[in-house]
Amino acid sequence: MTVQNAPGGGRVPPQRTAAEPMLALDGIEVYYGNIAAVRGLSMSVQPGEIVTLLGSNGAGKSTTLRTISGLLQPRRGTITFQGTRLNGMPAHHIVRRGIAHVPEGRRIFPRMSVDENLDLGAFVRTDRDGIAADKEMVYELFPRLRERHTQKAGTMSGGEQQMLAVGRALMGRPKLLLLDEPSMGLAPV
Repeated sequence: MTVQNAPGGGRVPPQRTAAEPMLALDGIEVYYGNIAAVRGLSMSVQPGEIVTLLGSNGAGKSTTLRTISGLLQPRRGTITFQGTRLNGMPAHHIVRRGIAHVPEGRRIFPRMSVDENLDLGAFVRTDRDGIAADKEMVYELFPRLRERHTQKAGTMSGGEQQMLAVGRALMGRPKLLLLDEPSMGLAPV
């Protein structure tokens, strides 16, 4: 936002020059012990925008997502989501603010059924009708999950587990969805 001086010395109310970013990282530095994993990263994500982080193995893509999610804390810099600073906020509070993270390696609950895994994705919600409708939406997106709704998640193929991990994240109705290696294990269809 900018503040302008009006003719005669008065102030003109602030006007937006561009949409405020949904997510902003400013000068983020993340370390594992004394080893820098991310240095000086600044970026922003506008509402409705799709952003992709590209880089070789070890470039800091997963570390960046884990830091946004609150699983790691930056040593320097700030992370802001919808105007609220996330630095130091516990991961479960970040989930409640509307950020869902599908980590690399899926991290599904292998001894629980597909249905139970999806229910866990909605753990912050209390609207039963909405949860049921969203579960139906996930089953429409991923028909294979409907076929296996009572099956233990750990007995499914890697691609099916990836579908489940994405579906579980969608059950929280996130405002921002972070996907780490989203196509891992999926068949091209």
